[in-house]
Amino acid sequence: MRQGEEPEYVKRSQRDYSYGFKIQVVQEIERGEESTTSAQRKYGIQSRSTVMNWLRKYGTLDWLNQTPSNMAKTPEQKLMELEQKVRLLEKQKKQLEKQVEQSDKKSILFDMMIELAEKEYKIDIRKNSSPEQSISSKKNTKKA
Repeated sequence: MRQGEEPEYVKRSQRDYSYGFKIQVVQEIERGEESTTSAQRKYGIQSRSTVMNWLRKYGTLDWLNQTPSNMAKTPEQKLMELEQKVRLLEKQKKQLEKQVEQSDKKSILFDMMIELAEKEYKIDIRKNSSPEQSISSKKNTKKA
């Protein structure tokens, strides 16, 4: 390339970058030696989003909260997390209790509807099987 000429643009894909190269770039950024933009320019990486994807995938920092993910949590943080889990579990428990109550009410309602239908139409809707019948029906199914 001659002086004064701009470098020729070469389109690259993710496969053009080796695993070792990606790790090297991520480590340099996390040590503070390079910013994402300067690493992008230095190594000729197409876009900043490529570097950010590598940081999320291979880095040790939590890039959403900007804190190290392997950093030990303080007792206060642990307590807050546990309290949050307790609140979530209590909320789920209330929802399940509501569902149980609704299903109990439905069951009672269906029983009442069946009783009304049996009285109104004078037919047996429910099966009234005795224990002897259920035993003999099991024997018959085994023979077949």
